[in-house]
Amino acid sequence: MEDSNEQADSAAIELPVRLDILSDPICPWCFIGKTYLDRALAQLQDHPFAIEWHPFQLNPDMPAGGMDRREYLETKFGGQKAAVDAYMPIVEQASAAGIEIDFEAMERTPNTLDAHRLIHWAGIEHVQTEAVDALFKAYFQQGRDIGEAEVLADIADGIGMDASMVSRLLASDADRDEIRHRDAHSRKMGVTSVPTFIVAGKHAVPGAQPPDLWLQVIGEIKAQIPVA
Repeated sequence: MEDSNEQADSAAIELPVRLDILSDPICPWCFIGKTYLDRALAQLQDHPFAIEWHPFQLNPDMPAGGMDRREYLETKFGGQKAAVDAYMPIVEQASAAGIEIDFEAMERTPNTLDAHRLIHWAGIEHVQTEAVDALFKAYFQQGRDIGEAEVLADIADGIGMDASMVSRLLASDADRDEIRHRDAHSRKMGVTSVPTFIVAGKHAVPGAQPPDLWLQVIGEIKAQIPVA
């Protein structure tokens, strides 16, 4: 009987449950994955997660000023047709989910180091998810270059941050090494693609998973929460 209680205690989950999300603001699957997670959470009166966003650059070697998006994609995938073929599943998934992405408006592929710095600072001010939302919308729906400091400062202002302070921070080297270190740490731990969702520091949920899967995960979590 004592052994059974010990096993039950070890299986119990305490609230809130950490949900660490590794993502990049220019990753379309990350945008789709967040949209699906949001839809699942919207179906609940409450949810068990304490969400934190973590940096993972799809293109850590991207030039600081970014590059022409068409040139980047054709170089990455080996030509125009290959680039179109590679993006068709994204277009189809976004369309099926009713997610608007304006691919024509995206003229440049930015280096996202500064965008990740903004997300980091937003976390300190408890508006991290708002920053992630705004960055996704700016890039995928408004065609804005989120590698530009002026754009990032404007996004910061839109979520209640001090735009002038953000501009000063972006002009400095503040937290550049921190972001690079966290990115490198994730790769060292075996993360190779995003989005990657890590539940309770133990269970990895890779990719853009549909709302039903998240509702199942949350149901399993709630089943392990001790009744007061």
